[in-house]
Amino acid sequence: MTRFRRTCAAAFCALSIALTARAASPGRTLVITMTNDPDANQIKVYDAGSHALLQTLDTHGRGGAGGNARGVKAFGLSLVAVVNNGSNSVALFRRTADDLKFERVVSTTSAPVSIDFANDHMYVAGATTVDSFTLHDESVDGIDGTVDLLLAGGGSPSPGSTAQVGAVGDRQLLVTLKTDPDPGTVDVVPLDRGRVTGAPPSAVSAPDGTLTPFGFAVYDDGTAVMTLAHSDQDALFRDGAFARVIAAGQAASCWMTRDGKYVFAANTGSRTISRVIGTGHNVFVDAPVAAVIATGGAPADIDAASGVLGVIDHGGGQSHLSVFTYDAFGDLTPAGSPIDVGVANANGVAVLAPRRDGRT
Repeated sequence: MTRFRRTCAAAFCALSIALTARAASPGRTLVITMTNDPDANQIKVYDAGSHALLQTLDTHGRGGAGGNARGVKAFGLSLVAVVNNGSNSVALFRRTADDLKFERVVSTTSAPVSIDFANDHMYVAGATTVDSFTLHDESVDGIDGTVDLLLAGGGSPSPGSTAQVGAVGDRQLLVTLKTDPDPGTVDVVPLDRGRVTGAPPSAVSAPDGTLTPFGFAVYDDGTAVMTLAHSDQDALFRDGAFARVIAAGQAASCWMTRDGKYVFAANTGSRTISRVIGTGHNVFVDAPVAAVIATGGAPADIDAASGVLGVIDHGGGQSHLSVFTYDAFGDLTPAGSPIDVGVANANGVAVLAPRRDGRT
């Protein structure tokens, strides 16, 4: 009996240690992209450290997005939203430990392409509209506002024009619209307590001599660093106007993401990543080539969080996911070899940091 008790006590002690270690573990950083399949969209969930494919999950809708940014967007430490462009819906997933679980879909007023979270709301820009949805405790509720998008030259955007949505403070949203060969438009959308009011947006034309406002990243002071993709330029957008335009130093600067003071820009033409810094008055290219896309593919979206940066690229009939780490100075280091996603037209990428509090 004594030996039995000692054996049970040792087993209990080992189990307690294992459970304590598991509870204290920070978990994995997840990197998520979507297959964008026009018939049956899915997401693929990877471990940023090992590059292991952890999950493939249905979005319960159809893909088909293109020429867009933030088709996949993470919020907080548990929520992931994904556009179903062909189904006029957004799929919502919730993290439990190191797994994502499908929650539900919410309907949008036009084919969705881009998502942002701010002001206790989820914002979804579609082909012709932008919607707001209430958000409580990292859970999305119903739609509470919508408005039609407008072009600076008048009229509604054509399919494929909408690039990205993003909040600039608690009173305005920005939506970038591509209208080549015209310069392009930034819609400034009024908000009231986070809700899209329905008042028409102010449609701001891109400056003469520039082309295609596309991806952007917003600082806490409400300034946005923005790409002018088809004129190889970057810009500072502030107080409803373009305040500064500079040469990007790379071809087709398209997608942007920010962590702290550093903005990372994915350059589709050059197959590189730049490091950019914005101030209230200027924008600077800190490093024209902070990293190279090793596959030689054209970048198609970018996201960064908690020292991990993910980039989707397309090339040779295949989509690839490249993972980098970065330090306090914005220096990028490849984290292993690029991942073959297994589809030709993957869209969107989101980095979901682990919880640090032991919660699931």
